[in-house]
Amino acid sequence: MTDRGDGFLRDIWYFAVHGRDIAPGALTHKVIAGEPVLLGRTKAGEAFAIRDICPHRGVPLSYGKFIDTDNQPTVQCPYHGWRFGTDGVCKHIPSLYEGQDMDPTRISVASYPLREQQGVLWIWMPSDLRAPSQPDDQPPVMPGVGNRPARIVEKMQLSCHVDNAVIGLIDPAHGPFVHKNWWWRDEGRMREKAKAFAPVKNGFSMVAHKPSANSKVYKLMGGDVKTEISFLLPGVRVEHITAGKHHLVGMTTVTPAGAQTTEITQSFFSTVPWLNVIAPLLKPFVHHFLKQDVDVVNLLQQGLSFDPRLMLINEADVQGKWYFSMKTEWDRARAEGRPFKNPVPETVLRWRS
Repeated sequence: MTDRGDGFLRDIWYFAVHGRDIAPGALTHKVIAGEPVLLGRTKAGEAFAIRDICPHRGVPLSYGKFIDTDNQPTVQCPYHGWRFGTDGVCKHIPSLYEGQDMDPTRISVASYPLREQQGVLWIWMPSDLRAPSQPDDQPPVMPGVGNRPARIVEKMQLSCHVDNAVIGLIDPAHGPFVHKNWWWRDEGRMREKAKAFAPVKNGFSMVAHKPSANSKVYKLMGGDVKTEISFLLPGVRVEHITAGKHHLVGMTTVTPAGAQTTEITQSFFSTVPWLNVIAPLLKPFVHHFLKQDVDVVNLLQQGLSFDPRLMLINEADVQGKWYFSMKTEWDRARAEGRPFKNPVPETVLRWRS
């Protein structure tokens, strides 16, 4: 295992993009966990991910284009025309003359495992690109919605390390102060809460319960409304609302780019027919709510620039403590070549919000 000291988890699935963001024949550049990644989709519809640096002179391959080589799709570097397959292997070097003793296929760029499910592209980021690990589990699955893609998607950039983004994501006490909206509870209507928590695979869950009084909109789904909120490493929050036979799933992902750059994406999946119809009308509300989180996290950076000592208190910040203990255990388990042992206990947490 290679310890880069950047605080990013490796050998794990990260949210990359929604699949519809990459059309057939398109190439796009992303930085994920500090690595330059070319995400592409062949004209036949196959999605792939390779390292976005040509090993010849370092030009990003995402500025190139698709060229068929021996009837197979390859990405052509815009500088000297080297061509790389979707597996990262070099297939052709135009400057080689006939009979020259050089085999292009011995040259390659890293290829990242990619999974496309429910309209989402998940990318496996290995700890060592020279000897990359292969996935030993599956990406997160949004429950109850089958293979339906997200109907509402909103994404923004955070100017912070992913750890600060995650702490904000699972912080239960900021709502009355940050989300001051007519449809949300403010500090004048705070109340005490007690929620049961339990460990789940690669994370923890606030077990199914009736939603808060400020979530009356969920009752429009009909039936007995319950919600379960889970957090999964490396940075995925899933809120699963059920009402009778219907499901509404809100997935919030934080994907690190660099040390102080993180992308946050809010996605909603639904089996409620009328909710799917009015999805475009709901998107401005999602944008406003998410921007409130982005604004306060960016404001946080002003204080963090002075490197202050920070604190996590009981019990409102226990989820944050769990996050750091899970990260530590994840890295230790990978280094020791053993399964992850979830350090989160079954318990009840109490706070006011």
